Amino acid sequence: MGAVVLSGVLLATMASPVVVGLGVLANQLVDSAHRAGNTVADARLTADQVPLTTTVLDRTGKPLAYLYDQYRLPATFDQIADSMKAAIISIEDRRFYQDNGIDPVATLRAALHNTSGGSLQGASTITQQYVKNYLINVVDRGDPVDQAADRADTVARKLREAEMAVRLDRNTSKNEILTGYLNLIEFAGNIYGVGAAAAAYFHATPAQLTVPQAALLAGMVNNPNLYNPYTRPAQTLARRNLVIDAMVSTGSLQPAAAAVAKAAPLDVVPNGPDVPGGTCYSAAPNAGFFCDYVVSYLRGAGFTGDQLNTGGYTIATTMDPVAADAIKKAVEHNVPTAQNGVANTFALVKPQDGGHEVLAMVANRNLGTDGSAGETLTNIVAKPSNVFGAGSSFKIFTTAAALEQGTVGFDSELPNPNSDCFNPPVANRNTPCYPVANDGSYGDPISLQSALATSPNVAFVALEAKVGMPAVLRMAERLGLRQTLRSNDAGGTPITDPGNPLSKNPQYNQPQSKYFQNLLSFTLGVSPVSTLEMANVSATLVDKGRWCPPSPVRSVSDRYGRPVTITQQPCEQAIAPGLADTLMAGLSKDTTAGTSAAAASAARWTRPDIGKTGTTNDSESVAFVGGVNGYAASSMLFADGPHPRTLCPGPPVHLGDCGHGAFGGTVAAPPYFKAMSQILASQPNQPIPAPDPDYVTGVAQQGSDGNNADNNNSDQSNNQDCKHHKKKKKKKKKHDNSGNSDNSNNSDNNSDNNGSCGRSVTLPAGPVLQHVIAPYTVGAQDGQASQDLSRAGYPVRMVALASAAPKGQVIGQSPQGNVPQNTPVTLYTSTGAAPVPTSTP
Repeated sequence: MGAVVLSGVLLATMASPVVVGLGVLANQLVDSAHRAGNTVADARLTADQVPLTTTVLDRTGKPLAYLYDQYRLPATFDQIADSMKAAIISIEDRRFYQDNGIDPVATLRAALHNTSGGSLQGASTITQQYVKNYLINVVDRGDPVDQAADRADTVARKLREAEMAVRLDRNTSKNEILTGYLNLIEFAGNIYGVGAAAAAYFHATPAQLTVPQAALLAGMVNNPNLYNPYTRPAQTLARRNLVIDAMVSTGSLQPAAAAVAKAAPLDVVPNGPDVPGGTCYSAAPNAGFFCDYVVSYLRGAGFTGDQLNTGGYTIATTMDPVAADAIKKAVEHNVPTAQNGVANTFALVKPQDGGHEVLAMVANRNLGTDGSAGETLTNIVAKPSNVFGAGSSFKIFTTAAALEQGTVGFDSELPNPNSDCFNPPVANRNTPCYPVANDGSYGDPISLQSALATSPNVAFVALEAKVGMPAVLRMAERLGLRQTLRSNDAGGTPITDPGNPLSKNPQYNQPQSKYFQNLLSFTLGVSPVSTLEMANVSATLVDKGRWCPPSPVRSVSDRYGRPVTITQQPCEQAIAPGLADTLMAGLSKDTTAGTSAAAASAARWTRPDIGKTGTTNDSESVAFVGGVNGYAASSMLFADGPHPRTLCPGPPVHLGDCGHGAFGGTVAAPPYFKAMSQILASQPNQPIPAPDPDYVTGVAQQGSDGNNADNNNSDQSNNQDCKHHKKKKKKKKKHDNSGNSDNSNNSDNNSDNNGSCGRSVTLPAGPVLQHVIAPYTVGAQDGQASQDLSRAGYPVRMVALASAAPKGQVIGQSPQGNVPQNTPVTLYTSTGAAPVPTSTP
């Protein structure tokens, strides 16, 4: 019946002598049918494509943020009050359950009237309105031109809607159409659908809507701005009562009940509508950076921004609200949110449930747009935003590489003169040496564990020179500085655009992993670094040498509750478990006899833990990296304003001229002690492992494989430390215009030195620890990597992973480092195609 009537309407309209421009009209109809056919192939407008709100939950199941383009909370037919259904039918289409998607008489009358030059008339049924709203808010929501066509006052648009409405009515039940319509319609303030409207205007569910509430919402549909209860309450009241009268007219409401309903006030929520923000900027102050990291993490797993904002996903995250709240209070006590020029970032990671779960990402700053209130648009916890570096905490990487090679053992003593000058790995007779000095009184020699606790510069630069820059940089990457080492020495993406003058400067055009190949200052922590990744370095040690991506997501389910598969980098055994234990033992004295001991004592901190502090030149950045009871943490403070200066102790920590400045042990460690004391509460202490016997005594081994032989090779001969590291004046820039230098005299005890070249420290001879090191093949092509490992005596297993990296490139390897020969090694290789999230039944 409907199709026959529609054909008659179309034929009558096309044949009318008052219709002008039949060719244009026909073209419009063809175009409309084509566009409609691509989206509604079976004449059904499905709920799959309707934009829904994505909900981000903390680990307790409480919402921490919502992501949406259109705030919509879907409801089923049975979840919508009968009063709402009756109200919308009474005012918009009282013959809804009898028509066939259109009102043929009204449609023909409106078409003839409009084409004869009269004012445009409506006559749209609920089904036709559903089609129109679906085209505007779903199909064409990203295309303003097509949206304008969907709203155009033309016969073509009306006839297109009529055709689609008939097809929809033929294939879909009336209850489904009504439910879809009520979930789709637009209210004021980016509110879509009756579920969101009930919540925003009345703090109710659609099932709880009373007659006056339902009538108010039904009345708004015709013109949400005109009938807005907050801006036009009188018009809204009159329109609501009109709907109530219509309900009486259709028999869905008794007159007595209508009188009571019309006497009720509008009764909307005060200062509404109450609509949650649709981005991470609206998350609580202790959750903004975490939420932003969730989004970027899922983008890396193949989700698009549009999918996250419209997909209606439920994202269960790893965020611990109790831990996040404790950390937020600790960092704000240290540095107030709006403190001028000082950021205090903090990340907490815990290896558990097969991965490294991010429990908190917090700063004194908040994620947001108001800089005057201490807000920032940048995720200063996740990104390598600390452009001044983490200071001596980078000595962890030099120590790990040296122990792995057998260059030193746990009980080795390191030569440690007060000053020395070191030749860069690649140098000629005209290359100046790199002067380094200690500040204060240190033993010479000094034990490795004492060196880790008290942080003398000379001992570690000498050790780094012995181990070799490739091995140290590779160790930093393996332990967790993945994103950090891909960034340039300004903390951003390497600049390769020839039109940008900075593309000619190695400081900006190279990743740190390449830029520092010839710079011995790396171990002094002078480069941009991510607070989150430094916490994950600690997590790798806590997790027996196993690196896992710092994950903020436990699960994702789609709008139907089906689990969504998330592709992430598999965990890797980055270093041998024994080496991780030995490093833990080596780092276990910082809070008892090292640079953070005084702060630990002041905080009454007595738990066994690991720690490493760091302080950069001029104290523009300070850091503490720690681990306790299975938790791994990183606390950093750095100058984040346009005019960086020395950080001065507090609280509050502030910028100023305070002589010695702040240190990692004095201002970065206290938030760790304060927060972790609350988080651990009455948990029993967990001991730090003892050093593994295989790493107790050792000096340099003579290259058991290619990984040790290449330590003095580099193509970075143009990057030099030495000539830029004479005595440094306050507030001098970290780099000069050449981009070939960085601050060298960084530790928790700073000094300068004008030593001459050629007096490099030499580690003493001694027994050799025979450590076999498996070839490291990440970045190589699968064939070459397999060949290298096989030749070294390792069986190879290949696992292909969805990745945008070049096809066949090795993107992961496990195990790595000190691996006995004949141990199978798994290589994770790229498929060359980015991952695509998929729902499972």
